[in-house]
Amino acid sequence: MNSLKPYLLSLILFSISLFANNFLVFVNSITSSSSSDNEYTTFFDAVTSINPKASLTSGNNQTASSPSHGSLSCEAWDMTCSEAVLGLALKPENIEWIKGLRRKIHQNPELAFEEYETSQQVRDELDRMEIEYRYPLAKTGIRAWIGTGGPPFVAIRADMDALPIQEAVEWEYKSKVPGKMHACGHDAHVAMLVGAAKILKKREHLLKGTVILLFQPAEEAGNGAKRMIGDEALENVEAIFAVHVSHEHPTGIIGSRPGPLLAGCGFFRAVISGRKGLAGNPHHSVDPILAASAAVISLQGIVSRESNPLDSQVVSVTSFNGGNNLDLIPDTVVIGGTFRAFSNASFYNLLQRISEVVVEQASVFRCSATVDFFEKDSTIYPPTVNDDLMYEHVKKVATDLLGPPNFRVVPPMMGAEDFSFYSEVVPAAFYYIGVRNETLGSIHTGHSPYFMIDEDVLPIGAAVHATIAERYLIEHG
Repeated sequence: MNSLKPYLLSLILFSISLFANNFLVFVNSITSSSSSDNEYTTFFDAVTSINPKASLTSGNNQTASSPSHGSLSCEAWDMTCSEAVLGLALKPENIEWIKGLRRKIHQNPELAFEEYETSQQVRDELDRMEIEYRYPLAKTGIRAWIGTGGPPFVAIRADMDALPIQEAVEWEYKSKVPGKMHACGHDAHVAMLVGAAKILKKREHLLKGTVILLFQPAEEAGNGAKRMIGDEALENVEAIFAVHVSHEHPTGIIGSRPGPLLAGCGFFRAVISGRKGLAGNPHHSVDPILAASAAVISLQGIVSRESNPLDSQVVSVTSFNGGNNLDLIPDTVVIGGTFRAFSNASFYNLLQRISEVVVEQASVFRCSATVDFFEKDSTIYPPTVNDDLMYEHVKKVATDLLGPPNFRVVPPMMGAEDFSFYSEVVPAAFYYIGVRNETLGSIHTGHSPYFMIDEDVLPIGAAVHATIAERYLIEHG
């Protein structure tokens, strides 16, 4: 036995040395791969920790056991299917492409119903992918489709318009158009939907129905959705989904809720008419300022004394304009404001009561009044209400694709969205995707001149869109 000890010792030392060398080669290969092939390692840590193969399929070096994106059968959705979608979305060349598309749109913002260049960019990308579409809808909108051409039909929508805001963010891809800016993230919405189209086209042979892609104009105070519906954008569609970027959540986090998500929103302008006269002899006048003041006070009672305190509603008077002569009672006063509610019943009850209160209070003070709700200008937005089953579908997709920690149930918000018009026609779900990144300065809310996004969200949004659509077709085919 003693004669074997030197031999055994040498063998042990050789084995340790071999293991150490192999371990160093393994570590170096990971380090070089992550530094050269994937600059998004930090952001995608959360995703790849849930789907570890996603980082492999997103790089250039696939192992022999890695699934082929084209050969998978996902009739029963599993982790492999999620990895395949993420793998397509996270390829470095796709990430650079989707960022480049968003930057082009950001540099050339266009207001409601003026999105000609944006629409052309989208159509150019669809043409390159050989995706069929119909144009125009609602003046500049597009309806594209991918899949079998038959049922079921599921739609995904992106809004395209910008805002009349001067961009204050100094960066390489700042808006080139004075006084116009993508200050609400619609450029990102378009890029994510085009990104989803690219994923779905590569997986078209797996689709069990048809995905409809809606690129919509004029969400901002234009009710483009209403005109898209009028142009048959929802023909054959059984369900519809849409996303909005959010600074309330870190980059890549998905948020939604069942039922009411966003409030219905309306505006009003009331003209109260009396008879002007000298302020020193008020008995010779009919004072509209007194009547308007009483109307403002009484409007507050609609919510505080007529509405269920558990049913959130808002009536706010934001404008009060009368005369400009300090010694003269004017003949008219104009007041205006906004109202919000989370159900159609409450919303239209507010509309009715605002009109009644203003008109009747004016009459108490011998004045007359008219109330305009700008219905002809399409400024009334109904509440955005998520269908329970469609919400559950979004939750399931986000949880399976990105992991349970990356989905959140969010509270309702008093903001409004014209996606609500779609939700009145077919089952729908609206969800948020986080873009908050304090390091980048992506912290400002929409409609701010300092608005910006964390672009790392773009491929994630594209993957979520694509998976929502593909899985819907599988489960409803």
